[in-house]
Amino acid sequence: MKSDLKRENLALIDLIEEYIKTRVPVSSKAICEKKTSKVSSATIRNELMKLEQKGFIYQPYTSAARIPTLAGYRHYIDLVSDEIAGAQYDKIDFLKGILVNNYRDITLVLHYIKQLLAKETDMLTFVAEPEIACDTMQKLDVFKIGGSKLLFVVSLSSGLDKTVVIKPDFEISEQQLKVAVRYLNDELAGMRIFDIQDKYIDEISGKWTTDNKLLSLFFKEFYHALIEMNNYYIHFDSNIEFLEQPEFDAKDLIILFLNLMQRQDMLVNIMQKNIGTADWKVVMGEEFGNPEWSDFALIYARYEIFGIPGYLGVIGPARMDYKVLIPKVRDIARTITETTKQGAVVRYEK
Repeated sequence: MKSDLKRENLALIDLIEEYIKTRVPVSSKAICEKKTSKVSSATIRNELMKLEQKGFIYQPYTSAARIPTLAGYRHYIDLVSDEIAGAQYDKIDFLKGILVNNYRDITLVLHYIKQLLAKETDMLTFVAEPEIACDTMQKLDVFKIGGSKLLFVVSLSSGLDKTVVIKPDFEISEQQLKVAVRYLNDELAGMRIFDIQDKYIDEISGKWTTDNKLLSLFFKEFYHALIEMNNYYIHFDSNIEFLEQPEFDAKDLIILFLNLMQRQDMLVNIMQKNIGTADWKVVMGEEFGNPEWSDFALIYARYEIFGIPGYLGVIGPARMDYKVLIPKVRDIARTITETTKQGAVVRYEK
């Protein structure tokens, strides 16, 4: 029984990988020609019939050739999960070099990474970064509210205000409060949020004393406020080869795909909802919440820059090379996080 299931799973893997490669429905004969072991065409046809009964593949035409269903792709990803876990992106050192050489200009870093991912995958790639992250702090004000609570109002260059409420467990005089606010304005006004995070992590956080506990508490709460932000802007990039896929031969499908790209709020919500604690995630079919987008798939991972989260990945037709793309997306996101957290950029540079 186990050997039957193994043959069945191997037939599904062969069919999907052949379909990804050739872009045309796959016949039992094509799978037989791929195998080095002697397996008859009749045996392969039998396995394909079982896979079709389980809903993993189907015949798009009256011919014997078949293509995967969404359920088939999901099962395939499970079957090759060990290979995905063991694979590594082979340009990690190059990516670290980009991060180290440009880490003071995070916008430029993310632009380079988006281009690198597009070149490496021939897919539509994206980077979703917090809209506020590249804002600059214009001014900081503080007000006493509700007795012992303090309300910090951070005015940003975009016109937005970010509020942080602090309830110190220690006494602070009006004079101490004025000195703290003056210090924060002198140190941080005109700095981008990314740079403030970097400054806090690498320079300021190790200098706190009992005399300036308020500043430490402010930065701690300000950091958590940034982590909880959910307004993102998605930047897309791709090579021309992406639109040459047979899935885009139909004008209607191109329009649907463009419509999907424009729904940035929905894409961000999907990514936030599904990622959990996983290193990476694949969203496809009905998981988009719209049956019109059921032919598409999204591979993405969560990254952090100086503690501020974002997302990156690829999006396109469900016929993707998951075994190749997932490790690239996963490892690029992981490298960004590990290289920029807790001063790792500075240590790597040395």
